[in-house]
Amino acid sequence: MDLFPPIPNALTETSAKALQWAELQQHLASGAQSPLGRSRVATLAPSGDIRWIEQEQQRTAEMRRLVGGGGGFDFRGIFDASELLAKAQIEGSALEPAELLASLTHAERVEAWRQTVLAPPAAVSGKWPGIEELSAPLLGHDLGNLLRFLRGKIEADGSLSDDASPELRRIRRAMERQHRAIEDSLRRALAKLSEGGSTQDELITVRGERFVIPVKVEFKRKVGGVVHGSSSSGQTVFVEPMETIEQNNELVRLLDEEQAEVHRILVAMTRAVAAQAEALLLGAAILAEADMHQAVARFAEDLECVRPTFSLTGVAASELADFDLRAARHPLLELHLRTRDAKIVPLTIALPEGKRQMIVSGPNTGGKTVALKTAGLLALMAQAGLPVPADRARLPLFTEIYADIGDAQSIEQNLSTFSAHVVNVDRIARAAGGSSLVLLDELGSATDPEEGAALAVAVAEHFLRRRAWCLITTHLTSLKVYAAKHEGVLNAAVGFDEARLAPTYELRLGVPGASAGLNIAARLGLDAAIVANARSQMSSQTADIGRFLDELHAQLSAATAEREALADVQKKLDAERLKLATEGRIEQKARTRELEGKLETLIKDFELQLRDTVRAIDDKTVAQKIARDSALRIARLRREFSEQFQTTVVAHTTGADRSDGPLVVNRAREAQVGDTVRLKSLGREGRVARVIDAKTLEVQVGAMKMRVPRSDVAEVVAFAKDAAAAGKPRRGGVTVSTATGSDDSEYMTSEINVIGRTADEAESEVERFVERAFLAGLPSIRVVHGVGMGILRRTLREFLNKHPHVVSVSEPPYNEGGQGATIV
Repeated sequence: MDLFPPIPNALTETSAKALQWAELQQHLASGAQSPLGRSRVATLAPSGDIRWIEQEQQRTAEMRRLVGGGGGFDFRGIFDASELLAKAQIEGSALEPAELLASLTHAERVEAWRQTVLAPPAAVSGKWPGIEELSAPLLGHDLGNLLRFLRGKIEADGSLSDDASPELRRIRRAMERQHRAIEDSLRRALAKLSEGGSTQDELITVRGERFVIPVKVEFKRKVGGVVHGSSSSGQTVFVEPMETIEQNNELVRLLDEEQAEVHRILVAMTRAVAAQAEALLLGAAILAEADMHQAVARFAEDLECVRPTFSLTGVAASELADFDLRAARHPLLELHLRTRDAKIVPLTIALPEGKRQMIVSGPNTGGKTVALKTAGLLALMAQAGLPVPADRARLPLFTEIYADIGDAQSIEQNLSTFSAHVVNVDRIARAAGGSSLVLLDELGSATDPEEGAALAVAVAEHFLRRRAWCLITTHLTSLKVYAAKHEGVLNAAVGFDEARLAPTYELRLGVPGASAGLNIAARLGLDAAIVANARSQMSSQTADIGRFLDELHAQLSAATAEREALADVQKKLDAERLKLATEGRIEQKARTRELEGKLETLIKDFELQLRDTVRAIDDKTVAQKIARDSALRIARLRREFSEQFQTTVVAHTTGADRSDGPLVVNRAREAQVGDTVRLKSLGREGRVARVIDAKTLEVQVGAMKMRVPRSDVAEVVAFAKDAAAAGKPRRGGVTVSTATGSDDSEYMTSEINVIGRTADEAESEVERFVERAFLAGLPSIRVVHGVGMGILRRTLREFLNKHPHVVSVSEPPYNEGGQGATIV
């Protein structure tokens, strides 16, 4: 079984050495917990298979959820058991105890992972389908029986435990007893011999698995027994006394039994391991993969990586492709800078729609090569299924990645630096196409500047015609001009701080950069006289171009600083606005509660005064009717006023009333014909129909005309000229619909039909109708509600019997409606 299947559609050209792919793999491998996981990291390679890439990215993203939640899995102890299992599957073979112990540890890790997938932690429960798919082949293999059979049988030193089998325990107990018997017999023999000075030392030792005693060579004939050798000096011989020979024979027999039983146990354990060979091999492959993804997940968490996305590439979709790395960081450089307590400067490397080539210029040591390596390495990482250190990463799916970076001089091949670059560029130029990434460092350098510039422009045009994605670094003005003239090419520059005479390592898109070679030389300490002489040798045109680029970058730096300052000011303004809005809402709520309390107090005072007034009326019947009528009106007015108050508060809070004009109470003159007025007694609006005299008005309220004293007019709501607008509802007010415009306007029907209404709707309509009829002076009305289930009839009659304006409620004769109507 191949533990690590080959990468599907692996890229044939990756420039891995130039882009430091091996160094990145070494760092990732250091995060794996097992040698097998480290071996799996070593097989990582970029692929052109988008399904495989997304699968790997998904699995790593799922492991990041586990790691990010403070969890993780211990993969230590897994190993490639292929050879061991092949040996175990040979009939009658026995693995060594150390091999069985390693198999036990491996099986424990495999079973623990299986249980983790079956019952995952809360952080990933239901959220890691990729890991579940990876582990699916393992879920049907239960290693519980194997673990129970192996556990407790092998000691840490590799020997079998007494608990390995009852027979082994019996044999070893018998051996212990036999040891004690032999030792007792030998001590007695030593005691007798020591009296005559025949023994060398009073000790018992072992020779050839036989217990013996040391005897001086001159006394060996006095001791009956078998000699099992002598000391190196020849002064002592080791004798097995006759009385212990049989005992030693018995011990040897027990030793043979022990070895036979140990072998039998090892064979049984080996057979048990071999029976689970498939699960153990599956476990090795799956856990190695999971160990790798966990190592990558920890790396991604540490460097705050993002999951890259891919745009379409190829001939048909070439215009839809996108190359966009935002705030990208070279992972190896960032890790190195951390060891020096320094921070990396992120780079944004982006080719907008329609652009296929970027010309990066700027000062030496400014980060041009780092930009190339960052783009190339992140492309390799993305297509190897790894998250990339950036804020956003969207890349084409490349089929090849070519890089010509660094000094390619070869003494063995008799190639100069320039020649080696030309050979490499020629190879790339012949192979690169629309789905290739080409990275060229210092194109056209190491030869005559004029010829090198011409060659560089020609090479760049070639790759532009081939539609290859191309990043080129240069100091050549010709390439900067080329980029400005061609539609598909973008200039970019690494920054340079004129004040400090030092690079900023930032990458600015859309503008070329000045090489600042003389400035860099001055900063590095070159003799000032030499630098001054060099400046005098420059042509005026070259100096003007350099000065222009310096000024342009200075203006860009100032604009960037101003933009950042404005963003900070805007943040502060937004925070202050939010603070004021919050404080305003708190104050408004407090004021609203205060007004509600005051208004509630006023209404209660009014109710108390009204009750006192009613009690002063002598006529009890009239007093009771007025009390009922006033209670009903007060409740309705309280409800209407509360609704109006809440509506006004909400409108003010949300700003919905900003277009409303101020409420004006018109008291500038007395009410005249046509004016709309509000009456104190009814709390309603009406139109002045006629002026009776100086103290009396005739006011039309709805369909009814009534005479009222001028003192009953609470306010003039609208003058006659505004009568057309007087009927327009105002926010929070009560709208009264009236029928006007004919001689029949003073006529009011005495019947209302509420068939088909719900009980609540019917009760509300009948209540309003009774009010209008009472104001119109009708002696009785007829309510048509239908028979049905009798619900409307019962509801309305109960309501009407309690109404303060109603004297009686009766049912009309059958020919006038019977149970389907009610006479009030």
